[in-house]
Amino acid sequence: MKRIFLFVLTNIAVIAVMTIILSVLGIDRYLTAQGLNIPMLLAYSLVAGFTGSIFSLLISKPMAKWSTGAQVIEHPSNSTEQWLVETVRRLADRAGIGMPEVAVFEGEANAFATGAFKNDALVAVSTGLLANMTREEVEAVLGHEIAHIANGDMVTLTLIQGVLNTFVIFLSRIVGYAVDRALSRNNDDAPGIGYTITVIVCQIVFGIVASMIVAWFSRHREFRADAGSSHLLGGPQSMMNALARLRNMQESHLPESVAAFGISQSGGFFSLFATHPPLEERIAALQRPH
Repeated sequence: MKRIFLFVLTNIAVIAVMTIILSVLGIDRYLTAQGLNIPMLLAYSLVAGFTGSIFSLLISKPMAKWSTGAQVIEHPSNSTEQWLVETVRRLADRAGIGMPEVAVFEGEANAFATGAFKNDALVAVSTGLLANMTREEVEAVLGHEIAHIANGDMVTLTLIQGVLNTFVIFLSRIVGYAVDRALSRNNDDAPGIGYTITVIVCQIVFGIVASMIVAWFSRHREFRADAGSSHLLGGPQSMMNALARLRNMQESHLPESVAAFGISQSGGFFSLFATHPPLEERIAALQRPH
């Protein structure tokens, strides 16, 4: 429940911050002072909707390192680190992408990939994953994360979030202006309290719906990344074994900044907001003939 709440709140916060900044600059008041300027409103919405998402993508690597405490392997200090780097290099070559940075972080079994560019990404695995999985299973997890990078999932998710943010901001102001005009008792074109309250409420409601759409796409790309790992390893068995192993382990929680890019997440009651499908469904998808 906490993860889902923070996931929704983060998406709404991105919209809110950009809205506040542009409102302080007077742009929002300008758009409604003499009637709603639709072309200008759309441009305003695009700027507010995409700026936060793109900025988040560009700083995703340093933020992921900071929030998880991941330590990049500059020079392997033991056989496990050497094997990790060599395995990621081999899988990256097969996927046709540049060599990502490889990192290890303390925690229960999990892994993630992030970065704004295919040839400058980061793949990180937890100490719990390394301690509780066989090397074949770890390799499958690494293949899953490499597939995320090769599929361009980080960029695609950012673009989808930006488009949805744009519509949330745009539609909220359209509805707010309509409600304000309906409640207005004079001919003053300046927006009143009805506009402000309606915009706030609509941004929350539309933002929740947008979060559900983003989560749906995130679940869909997990199936693609599982299939990508299967392709890179020449068969689905290792990925199926890794997912089965995760199913029997304690659930691992990543920071919200990288939670959508982890290897697993429990959906729970609010499955519409879950960024990962149930492990059973992912295993079943790999078992189906393609």
